[in-house]
Amino acid sequence: MLTVLLILAAYILGSIPFAVVASWVFKLPDPRSYGSGNPGATNVLRTGKKGAAILTLLGDAGKGWLAIVLARHFTAPDGESTILIAGMMLAVFIGHLYPIFLKFHGGKGVATAAGVLLGLTPWLGALTMLTWIIVAFLSRISSLAALSSALLAPFYTHWLLQDNILTSTVLIISVLMMTRHRSNITNLLAGKETRIGK
Repeated sequence: MLTVLLILAAYILGSIPFAVVASWVFKLPDPRSYGSGNPGATNVLRTGKKGAAILTLLGDAGKGWLAIVLARHFTAPDGESTILIAGMMLAVFIGHLYPIFLKFHGGKGVATAAGVLLGLTPWLGALTMLTWIIVAFLSRISSLAALSSALLAPFYTHWLLQDNILTSTVLIISVLMMTRHRSNITNLLAGKETRIGK
């Protein structure tokens, strides 16, 4: 019963739409009403309010990180704990993608996934975010940076943690994230994807 409650709590935590919260705090339009329509930090940044975008980024990443911290707090270091951690990391991510508070229409999960990876181990989170930064710096395309990070995250997880369950869960998260970027992939192939700052 505790496992079910914790996984449900992780989903609800993931459902908190920090892009909408940050927009309300900064008195901005609903992020679903402009730009890409995506309730995420990149779209909020299109308003020109960097503070709102940073708050969104920290909130979305923070809920992913907190889910892992909570999972570890309520478990002991054994096989069952790994399963619970995997369940909660998947639940918080799905909560962001399909939030109950936004009628199941959420963001693309980049920041939340980064928070989850940071929660697993700072090195994993740092390596994945470094990948994003390098690709974003070279290409000036946020979606390409996110897709590159998602593609490499399972390999980083296997290399650093040597855990098949956690690696498989990160792989599922990566596939879900890439699925949410279908339109971006189409634009990338067509050379029409918007660059950072435009």
